[in-house]
Parts: sequence; structure tokens; C-alpha cells
Amino acid sequence: MTVSDLTGRVALVLGATGGIGSVVSRRLVAGGARVVLFARTESALQELANELGGAAVGVCGDVRNPEDLARAVATAHERFKKLDTLIYCVGTILLKPLQSTTEEEWNQTLELNLTSAFRAMKAALPALLKSREGTVDCVSSAAGVTGLRNHEAIGAAKAGLVGLKRSAAMTYARRGVRFNVVSAGLVQTPLARSITSNETSLNASLALHPMGKIGSPEDVAEAILYLASPRSAWMTGAVVPVDGGLTGGR
Repeated sequence: MTVSDLTGRVALVLGATGGIGSVVSRRLVAGGARVVLFARTESALQELANELGGAAVGVCGDVRNPEDLARAVATAHERFKKLDTLIYCVGTILLKPLQSTTEEEWNQTLELNLTSAFRAMKAALPALLKSREGTVDCVSSAAGVTGLRNHEAIGAAKAGLVGLKRSAAMTYARRGVRFNVVSAGLVQTPLARSITSNETSLNASLALHPMGKIGSPEDVAEAILYLASPRSAWMTGAVVPVDGGLTGGR
């Protein structure tokens, strides 16, 4: 990724302090973009904003709150005069079979992985349409495109996210906004620590991925940055697998 790919672009990164979101935010700034960082934990948010300097500003909020999302979009206009890119790096991991999943867990999984992405897209869309070079890029999961045991709730949420993005891509294809998804396998992040820190579950995950290893945040970030840049200008409605071969076949 060269500096010229992202110079002058303004991005709103939701989940900016997470394992993938923080790498994406740093790479955006290194590539010449300016970034609105959005996350729930103010201390981590401020630390990242301070690290990135004047090219970034933090907005503390919750993706489940439409008012917080509207405030983040407004901050992009106030600070950087526009918004070109929305990047959704918010998600959860719930590994439970159907009969053990409570309705509360089901609702929470859909809320954070699908409904809040819809809210974020809706909040950012007027600015992205004005840009005429807008992009919306979400981190999804391999569970959204292939069946995995004990992934019923997260699989449904991520499949819904893929469907949402593909339909939006068709709706806005001639209006200057592109919608793409990165479908990730298991990635070494704090969110996945309950899996990666347990030898049994880690070995099972390694066996599930044909390449025999799990991913890094940088693996996913590079794909997100490509989709957010003009280099992918003829891509919309795409689901890009970054999953060690997990969804490539059996």
C-alpha cells in the first residue's frame, strides 16, 4: 500500500481500539488518511488518538446508540470537512450450539454484529454519497459464508451482514458508494483470546484452517485497506476471504 493510495481520504473506524481496528487505524494514517476513531473505552481511545497525532480524533461512544454514531459522523465534518470511508471492525464471538444459546445471547449477537452495522451505514451514508468515492468496509467472519459447528448465532449475524452489504452494493453502485466485506477466519486478537489461549481449542482451530495457522490483525487490515483505497475502484458487493483457506474447500 503506497502513501498515495489513501492520501486525503477521511475514514471513520468503528471498533478502532480493537485488535484489527487499531492496526487499520494506524495503517490508514501511515497511508496519508485522516481518521475518526470510535470506541467505547475512553482511555484506550485517547491513547490511540495521542499516538496518531493530528491525523486522528477520538469519539467515545457505543455503536448501538444512533446518537453516538451521528456524533462521530459530525466530528468527521467538523474536524476534516468530509467523510469518505466507513470501516466496521466491531464484533463478538459466541460459540454455542442452538439449544444452548439463550434468546438474550441471540439478540446481543445480532445487535452488535448486524443491527449496529446497519445503523452505522445509515448514519454515514449521506456523507459517503456526497463524497462520490465512498466506501463501506466491514470485517465479517467465515461463519457467515460457510457452516461451522456451534456457530449458529454468530453465523446468522455474519451471514446477515454479508446480505446487507451485497444488497446495498447494488442499490448504490451508480451513486458513488462501494460496499465490501472481509470474511475472516480465526485471528489472534484479544476478542479471540478465550480460544487461542486454550491449547485444545487452539489446536482444533489450527486443524480447521487448511493452511494450519490462524491469522494476524495485519492480514485482515491489509485487505480492508485495499478495499478502502482507489486500487479497488472496480469492486463492490465483494466478500473477500482472509481465512487461511477455511472457506476455500474441504
